[in-house]
Amino acid sequence: IYSTFLQRAYDQIVHDVCIQNLPVFFCMDRAGIVGADGPTHQGMYDISYLRCLPNMVLMAPKDEAELQQMVATGVNYTDGPIAMRYPRGNGYGVPLMEEGWESLPIGKGEILRSGDDVLIVGFGSMVYPAMQAAEILHEHGIEATVVNARFAKPLDTELILPLAKRIGRVVTLEEGCLIGGFGSAVAEALLDADIVVPVKRLGVPDVLVDHAEPNESKAQLGLTSPQIAETVRQAFFSQQLSAVSH
Repeated sequence: IYSTFLQRAYDQIVHDVCIQNLPVFFCMDRAGIVGADGPTHQGMYDISYLRCLPNMVLMAPKDEAELQQMVATGVNYTDGPIAMRYPRGNGYGVPLMEEGWESLPIGKGEILRSGDDVLIVGFGSMVYPAMQAAEILHEHGIEATVVNARFAKPLDTELILPLAKRIGRVVTLEEGCLIGGFGSAVAEALLDADIVVPVKRLGVPDVLVDHAEPNESKAQLGLTSPQIAETVRQAFFSQQLSAVSH
């Protein structure tokens, strides 16, 4: 079901699924920027409107191979409702599993790259841009740890919180609204753990995303890899930039 169409069934999600803790698997297509379908189909709100619901699990794959794993995860999960969001468009061309469709551990992310200067936590379709931004930062002498969160709920706090505390600078990336979204989940977890570090949340601000090609919309929102890298540099390493310019 489209992310935007699921909005119309919110009462049923709450009363008929979550309250009864039924093992329903929601697969949300068009989750994120959809381009030509226009404002009515921009799947911006599902992270916010699902992660607040008790019993709900929410995940998003970084690519088509991980989507395959999450399909297995959702089908095999019987402890309650679970949702997977994925964007409109093509995959990255990574090989799929021919056998061994194993479930992912619920609420567990993965480290894709290690660095000591900034922690970048990507969710779903923004994981690859996070990796590309980290490569650009590397060219400027900034080393990033990149985490593929996989789950917005439950969040992998055992992985993210120690990294945030050690590194001291956190960036979150999501293809969805910032208000109540994935970055908010990370910020809430840091606050609850009394970890006071600067956090930069990148996603869709409090605006309606209009009709455009997806790449055009991402550029307008500052969500391309070069823009992400530049935002990180300006947010956390402006003194270094000033020193270089002088």
